Amino acid sequence: MRPLARPRRPAAVLPLLVLAALAGCTDVPAEPVAAAGEDGGAVAVRAADDACEVSRTDLTSGITTFAITNEGSDVTEVYVYAPGDRIVTEKESIGPGTSYELTVDLTEGSYQVACKPGMVGDGVRQDVRVTGTTAPADPAAEEAVRAYRAWVQEQADLSVAPVEQLRDAVAAGDAERARALYAPSRVPWESIEPVAESFGDLDPRMDAREADLAEGEVFSGWHRLEKALWTGEDLAPLVPVADQLVLDVRELAQRVPNAALTPTSIGNGAKELLDEVATGKITGEEEAFSHTDLVDFDANVTGAARALDALRPLVAAHDPELVTTLDAEFADVRAALEPYRTAGGFVSYDTVGEEQRRELARAVDALSEPLSRLGAAAGRA
Repeated sequence: MRPLARPRRPAAVLPLLVLAALAGCTDVPAEPVAAAGEDGGAVAVRAADDACEVSRTDLTSGITTFAITNEGSDVTEVYVYAPGDRIVTEKESIGPGTSYELTVDLTEGSYQVACKPGMVGDGVRQDVRVTGTTAPADPAAEEAVRAYRAWVQEQADLSVAPVEQLRDAVAAGDAERARALYAPSRVPWESIEPVAESFGDLDPRMDAREADLAEGEVFSGWHRLEKALWTGEDLAPLVPVADQLVLDVRELAQRVPNAALTPTSIGNGAKELLDEVATGKITGEEEAFSHTDLVDFDANVTGAARALDALRPLVAAHDPELVTTLDAEFADVRAALEPYRTAGGFVSYDTVGEEQRRELARAVDALSEPLSRLGAAAGRA
């Protein structure tokens, strides 16, 4: 995401396409969407190599579905931004010739829809205006948001101490201890990453990978420390990087009460966490030096499951079959991950063979489709 949020580099495209061939892609071939672009129907978004065409730019507040079709030659991603490039919702890794429906709950105000061919840069943007008063919140929806926000706040608060410990180890020049602390310090972040990403300025400082950066941008955050720790760099110059990471996790904890959350965004966030698994963890590119990808994988799945838990009473009352399916698929993903668990966490991901990665990919793929329906189900419950 450019410039205020983490981009996805083109290098991710090849592993993703290989993974899709192995496990089956969750997007579907591009087809016309019924009623797309008509009043009251889905809002069609045509993404191309140099275009982002939105069929309606004057929308009514409430639940909106964007029916995205990628007619370009490259993998793309689509974002809905509020002012200040705050991410309202997103869908990454939409392959050429495929479609995806993205459901979001919009309140009155100005937004931008951005298509990002190659998953880099600011993207091609279209202004959208939303008017009208949103209906009063249902008490069950308010409770779901309250429960999820409380859990996110707990995780954000828990992230501070391990990052401080990581900073102290870096400052002391104790690379061995810092390596041991690195993966645990990321667990809370990885479980709540969609909320953290909504504060667009924090994510690139804290979690950008070196290949994510445009020319002239500063490499900082966890992955700058990761590279130094696993390539034997002198740690003294990295102390300011570790100091800034401490400030950033503290800021994240302070900003959670102001995060814009709705049942729809919580459900969409659960799917985003699973997308993180598919596009970064299973491919092994998230933790390129430490190979601690399975720790992140587990945290992403835990975060997605907690989102489901918060939404469970709301969704179960209207779509109990979806909840039952999701519970079963989450159990399958956890079972697929279990053989790689150790007393101290998980095995190094570079020891996991290609066939084993395919098995993990298949479990993730099976969960992906029903999870993609959670946001819409929560918003319409």
